[in-house]
Amino acid sequence: MLHIDNMSYEHSSLFRLKEIGLTISTGSIVSLIGPNGSGKSTLLRVMARLLVPKSGGILLDGKNIHHMKTKEVAKQLAMLPQMQEHLLDLTVKELVEFGRHPHQDGRSNQTSKDKEIVDWALHVTNMESMAYRLLPSLSGGERQRAWISMAIAQQPNILLLDEPTTYLDIAHQLEIMELIQELNRSQNMTIIMVLHDINQAAEYSDELFVMQQGEIQYTGTPQEVLTQKMFQQVFRIDVDLHENEGIPFYKPKRKNRREKSEYADAEAY
Repeated sequence: MLHIDNMSYEHSSLFRLKEIGLTISTGSIVSLIGPNGSGKSTLLRVMARLLVPKSGGILLDGKNIHHMKTKEVAKQLAMLPQMQEHLLDLTVKELVEFGRHPHQDGRSNQTSKDKEIVDWALHVTNMESMAYRLLPSLSGGERQRAWISMAIAQQPNILLLDEPTTYLDIAHQLEIMELIQELNRSQNMTIIMVLHDINQAAEYSDELFVMQQGEIQYTGTPQEVLTQKMFQQVFRIDVDLHENEGIPFYKPKRKNRREKSEYADAEAY
């Protein structure tokens, strides 16, 4: 279980996370959504121990992660940032092998268990046939699968993903989201991710946390969170809300064409 205990983080006088308190249940998929600059990626980085909170803390199974050893945290929690280095002169398999470092003592070579887990990670992400391909030769979707493979080779209980579908076409976005859901279901892996696509977040998440100006404004299931009021308050738009097989999705409303036309006529004068 990951618990955020009344945590505040100050980036500068212009931005801070304000007294955030959340509990993320084991085995759930949670998405952070909100406007640009609302603090989603910053919160994820604090959870990953990449940033130090000003007050409060992040508790992993009751322990403050900032008081834990780096390797101890890495055995339980892995983060995949938004941008990865794709020009590394490494094969996919070599990249995935880095995921075993937290479990090694730094002196020995890979054990038979390490090799077994690397092969498993490649298999789960459907990257076995590309194990000896160099990273720069891969497509965007293939590279993202390679990095996810490396992250799960750590065998974490919790996987943090910062905009895992950014810059991918629709087919590859779907492929990555299906992979994330499968990891959650088959490995009981807790997934916490930042997503810009709210409809994707609604379809693949158990819970949504909506952020605005460094604060959590709404939490709950997609059905509870995706409301007219939320979109008006947080995103400043009106929407049409629908459901498909019990999953809510939204479509932004266009401004009244007559109003737009009258505005254009006025501008002409």
